[in-house]
Amino acid sequence: MDFDRPPPGEELNLTGEVAVPREAATVIVLRGGSETLEVLLVQRTSSARFMGGIWVFPGGAIDAADGEGDVAQRAAAVRELEEEAGIAIDDPGRLVRFSRWITPAEVSRRFDTHFFLAPMPDGQEASIDGAEVVAFGWYTPAAALQAHRAGAIELVFPTIKHLEQLAQFASAEAVLAYARGRAVGPVQPRVISEGEHTRIVLPGEPGYDD
Repeated sequence: MDFDRPPPGEELNLTGEVAVPREAATVIVLRGGSETLEVLLVQRTSSARFMGGIWVFPGGAIDAADGEGDVAQRAAAVRELEEEAGIAIDDPGRLVRFSRWITPAEVSRRFDTHFFLAPMPDGQEASIDGAEVVAFGWYTPAAALQAHRAGAIELVFPTIKHLEQLAQFASAEAVLAYARGRAVGPVQPRVISEGEHTRIVLPGEPGYDD
């Protein structure tokens, strides 16, 4: 991904000191069963200090009160999902791990984010508070990416990459079957500056190990 100016939330660190990433958790809510695949995206208020106006999967930082390790990650994921999208998950243990992304060392504000999958609970509807989150939408991954390209919604790099991966699956059940029992390792992109031009690369892509 190339850019001349970093997107919101991905501003580069100009101090030379690498920031310690804060642990966070995110839930990718799925619906469609065996027939199709849609995911829930929510829009952060434009007045937010971090990623204002951006469309994201519901999530947020892990608090000390959440505990430690897997328990804390799941507790934070469930809490943030209910706060941001009005969706309650009764059993955090049923969340399915999907990925773990660490913000590049070159970015000023960093997170170590655990992404979980969850089917939309029966009988519930998404709802927003109109304050922290101002809009929501259900999208097929391909439709979300197209909406971003058309300028209808604004996405950031990790969300784009997750949508690109999800677009390879035909249904919500197929994604869950793929993720269950799969080992999840950390992914940490790099930001490479070439004069006034900057690009983000993933492990294994050209330039990552240079």
